Amino acid sequence: MAQEQKNVQEPDLNQLRKVRREKLSELQESGRDPFVITKYEQTHHSQEIKDHFDELEGKKVSIAGRMMSKRVMGKASFCNVQDLKGNIQSYVARDSVGEENYKEFKKLDVGDVVGIEGEVFRTKTGEMSIHASHVELLSKSLQILPEKFHGLTNTDIRYRQRYVDLIMNPEVKDTFIKRSKILSAIRRYLDGKGFMEVETPMLVSNAGGAAARPFETHFNALDEDFKLRISLELYLKRLIVGGMERVYEIGRVFRNEGLDTRHNPEFTLMELYQAYTDYNGMMDLTENLYRHVAQEVLGTTKITYNGVEMDLGKPFERITMVDAVKKYAGVDWNEVETLEQARELAKKYNVEFEERHKKGDILSLFFEEYAEEHLIQPTFVTDHPIEISPLTKKKPENPDYVERFEFFMNGWEMANAYSELNDPIDQRARFKAQEELLAQGDEEANTTDEDFLNALEIGMPPTGGIGFGIDRMCMLMTDSAAIRDVLLFPTMKSKE
Repeated sequence: MAQEQKNVQEPDLNQLRKVRREKLSELQESGRDPFVITKYEQTHHSQEIKDHFDELEGKKVSIAGRMMSKRVMGKASFCNVQDLKGNIQSYVARDSVGEENYKEFKKLDVGDVVGIEGEVFRTKTGEMSIHASHVELLSKSLQILPEKFHGLTNTDIRYRQRYVDLIMNPEVKDTFIKRSKILSAIRRYLDGKGFMEVETPMLVSNAGGAAARPFETHFNALDEDFKLRISLELYLKRLIVGGMERVYEIGRVFRNEGLDTRHNPEFTLMELYQAYTDYNGMMDLTENLYRHVAQEVLGTTKITYNGVEMDLGKPFERITMVDAVKKYAGVDWNEVETLEQARELAKKYNVEFEERHKKGDILSLFFEEYAEEHLIQPTFVTDHPIEISPLTKKKPENPDYVERFEFFMNGWEMANAYSELNDPIDQRARFKAQEELLAQGDEEANTTDEDFLNALEIGMPPTGGIGFGIDRMCMLMTDSAAIRDVLLFPTMKSKE
């Protein structure tokens, strides 16, 4: 039955497309080709007219947008035009626009881009509208928009054809307007704190700064293999060495990993570095930044995600990774002295590990298995094991751990911060340990970056650094279920 319905519908759509092309040919033959129009004088957007109706009533305006509906009723008709800010009704009467223009209007299709001039007025039913004096076709739509009442709900089509999704689903446009505002609010906050926005290379010979498998490519002009960056860290630290003191970058990074509701192989990362501070300074900055952005974009410090409220107005909880594992798994890692003890505990608590994992790695696996899901309210998880933190300063009183925190909300990691390692000798040793992991088959391990080590030997001041997942921040602040809902053009498997 479904196949029969499909076969019935497709010729109908094809016929509708054919009619639209015929209309275009007719326009072009009569010298009224809409595609030769280069501009249109747009004086107002729909929402501006509604917001300032009392001032604009009786005055002439011109709007432009996509015609979303049309009702032809003899000598007078109505249409609805959607633009950037919303939509507005227009009343189109033959006596007002003239006989020729009214004939042209009647041939327009839903989906066409039009310009309408006319006076602002209120209809008998009280709807704010435009009484058209002229309607102009600005671009002909040759495709058929999804049916109005059912809309565009198929997520695969929505992501592949985001342009249609934006037309049919106003809440989607609202999400991306909020995303833009989030980025602007972040920039304003950091600029106000004396940070400088910079740009660093995407094509690199050595992809470091994170545990991730890179994408690889070949640069023909130099006949050399390059990688797409997995992090912004190592170049931004070079700038701290150069004396820039406070720098940040918001940009795309690329990780050759799987797709799920929180991961896309290219995503937006913000990293910032501040000289003469440490990870405690980064905690304060994170708390203040999140609070500022929520207040500016949402008008509140309370976020509701999937029905759960998270309060950015209260002081964020701070807990060490060891205490989090003790609290949620009931295991006191301070009593674990050897790798063998760690492995036995992992087996007892059904925590999967690999032969290469050391004691600190297994602590991190315990945390992921038992603690992460409970960290709903804003929480800083501090003092990570050195094994999982190759670019971080050790804690002077306990060198098995480092001055690092991850920021969690909704059970998700939202940011990752360090007191940055600035000892070039220690850094070389940690790069060597990473090289050994690489040789053992760990595709996410780093390789030694000699130029970065040279920069550290020049001398880097004590520095605090942090990386923020911008897409996850946008997900929380727009109540979006998946990362694809906050990426205009998410990565999709080819249809062919």
